[in-house]
Amino acid sequence: MRPDLLRAVGAATAVYGAVVAARPGLLTGPSGLRGEDARTAVRPVGLRDAASGLALLLAPRGPALRTAAAVRIAADLGDAVLLGRTLPGSWRRRGAAAVGVAWGALSVAGLLLPERTGRREEGRGRGGRRYAARKAD
Repeated sequence: MRPDLLRAVGAATAVYGAVVAARPGLLTGPSGLRGEDARTAVRPVGLRDAASGLALLLAPRGPALRTAAAVRIAADLGDAVLLGRTLPGSWRRRGAAAVGVAWGALSVAGLLLPERTGRREEGRGRGGRRYAARKAD
């Protein structure tokens, strides 16, 4: 698991969600949704994203972080399916589906990629043999 990637997704999602909750036109405009009813309906989506993003950002490693990631993935893929089928205009539907799948894929990658240790193996990376020789000293 890559907690750094999951936390970055969480931070971006939390900020975006808070901004959409405050200014729903940032989502309704590109989505082709119009009117006060659309803005009212989009605000809870922003709050959901803000809350799930914060959970992903702040959850401790282990089961809590995996659960927060699963919630975020479900929300992103749910958005991809729902918006990808219902928005006005085929290019908007395809775009919304692509965005939802892409954000979900980032969280999936965060769950599946191995954690970086920050340590270099001997003979690899910058310095090659010199690094291994210094390490032996």
